[in-house]
Amino acid sequence: MRSNTPSCLIGAFRSLRLSHTPATRPSIISNTPVASRQIQSPQNVRFFSATAFMAGSWLEPNLNRKKKMMKGRPRVATGGSTKGTTVVWGDYGLRMTDHHRRISAKQLKVAEDTIKQRLRGQKYRLYKRVCCNVGVFVSGNEMRMGKGKGSFDHWAARVAVNQIVLELRGMLHEQVARDAFRLAGNKLPGQWEFVKKGEPPVVGITKLDGITLEDLKNPRRKVLAESLTPVPLQESGTETQRTPLDLP
Repeated sequence: MRSNTPSCLIGAFRSLRLSHTPATRPSIISNTPVASRQIQSPQNVRFFSATAFMAGSWLEPNLNRKKKMMKGRPRVATGGSTKGTTVVWGDYGLRMTDHHRRISAKQLKVAEDTIKQRLRGQKYRLYKRVCCNVGVFVSGNEMRMGKGKGSFDHWAARVAVNQIVLELRGMLHEQVARDAFRLAGNKLPGQWEFVKKGEPPVVGITKLDGITLEDLKNPRRKVLAESLTPVPLQESGTETQRTPLDLP
């Protein structure tokens, strides 16, 4: 009787046979053309400036200087708007308090340089809440009336009353930021105040500190009787002593 040992060995060697491998490696990258990637620009991005941004820089927009512009007036919040009166991006801000006006780009540049000089060596970031998008056209001195509007002179920004112009954030002490904004306010026209983040907004010239817009819209306010103090009546026979005007 024959043994099946040789046939078993032959079957085992056949299973261990190496397959034929090509000399070159297969290409991993396909030869089909790949569509070029398109970089999408961010959408719905909120800009730092509260005024219209016209490309260029915040001091000089990319607009045609030959196109005449009207003088215009700064906006007046007659409907109770508080836009631009609070600190949004930074921790401290500089707010104008007296009256709306038009500030030139040169004045804003001087204020920015003053802050940078005061905070030299500090870690901070300065935010600009306005943009010089208004062209100012001026005619020469001693010119007669008429003969056109005049030639371009400089760029300016319309700033409403109680509007934040500059904001500051960084590793700074409050007194250092207050001193920097004090120096910048001295370079700008008008009266300015130092505000911090979280302070109440302003409607016109009224701060919403303890009151709401609904309270301002009501012409009459309810006054509790307990808060009123009666005025004592003076007797007709007695005369009050008056201090002479010539005494100090």
